[in-house]
Amino acid sequence: MTLQEFKQQLKPHSALLGFDYGSKRLGVAVSDLLQMVATSYKIIYRSSWDKDFAEICRIIEEKEVGGIVFGLPLQMNGEEGEIAKEVRAFAAKISARLNLPILFWDERLSSSAVENFLIKEADLSRQKRKKVLDAGAAAYILQGALDALKLV
Repeated sequence: MTLQEFKQQLKPHSALLGFDYGSKRLGVAVSDLLQMVATSYKIIYRSSWDKDFAEICRIIEEKEVGGIVFGLPLQMNGEEGEIAKEVRAFAAKISARLNLPILFWDERLSSSAVENFLIKEADLSRQKRKKVLDAGAAAYILQGALDALKLV
């Protein structure tokens, strides 16, 4: 789905949900209802598909979500590797059960950008960074998509 198609399918006055996918943790960010600002929300510690999906549905309902942005971990040459395939498969499972538009957003270097910020600006220890990195990366990914949506 292109950025333009995604924007056309969004419900007005709805939040966007952003994900930084991992096999053990799913970083979650959410936007405001005007789709201007992304905020890190939480980390879902992955257990089973049913529990993960139930938590995602709870967030979607609670935050009035109208679309989902998945960080797509492309390789530095722009090609998709195995993890990108896992992200697409996970998104397809969600898409099959929910009627929400889904956008994939290039997430190259998002985790390292957030980690650098947490080290240099927030001066967080490694232990504290570990607790917020995935949700921070999700917010970074989501904010990139939000900024691009303003230009379409």
